[in-house]
Order: sequence, then C-alpha cells, then structure tokens
Amino acid sequence: MDELQFFVPVRVVPEPGQPVTEIYGVEEALIFLRNWPSGRQGPVYKAAFNCCSGAMDGMIKPDDARKSFANFARITGILANDAFEKIAINKDGEVLPLPSQY
Repeated sequence: MDELQFFVPVRVVPEPGQPVTEIYGVEEALIFLRNWPSGRQGPVYKAAFNCCSGAMDGMIKPDDARKSFANFARITGILANDAFEKIAINKDGEVLPLPSQY
C-alpha cells in the first residue's frame, strides 16, 4: 500500500444530487482541495490544505491529513451520509474499521 494512501477512503458528495466520490489518499485530497471554490476557502479549508500539503512533504502523517480532510468534508456538509463508519483503535494506535455487524 502506498504510504500516502488512506486506510479508509473519505466519501464525499461534492454537490447535491451528484454521486459519491471516494478520496483514497493525500494526493487525491489535495487535488480535490485545489478545485474547491476560492470563495469557500475558509480556515477549515486552509487547515485541510496545509495538512495534506504537509503530508505530501513528509511533515505530517497521512492519517492526520485524512482526519483533517474528513473534518473539512464534515464541516462543509459534503461528507457522504454513509461515511460515518464505525471504527476501533488497536493497541498500537491504528484505526481499524469495524465489520458491518457492529
């Protein structure tokens, strides 16, 4: 697995009525953010952009960039409704998705 790939993709709906888009890694998140309308680039956008840029430069962990991008998507209202996956954290601090029965 590419070290900049997200363990769990971030699912977004860029515009109402559009299909869900899955963002699989830091590079895709950065492309998505670069295409975000300039009039909507507030502090949450800037935080996500900076985290993803930092991850590309090796300064920030890809998982932290994913969290920042997912928070951006949630706060801006584009996070897909089905994106609220149930997760667990193992003893090593890794985030793991739970099976659908939970």
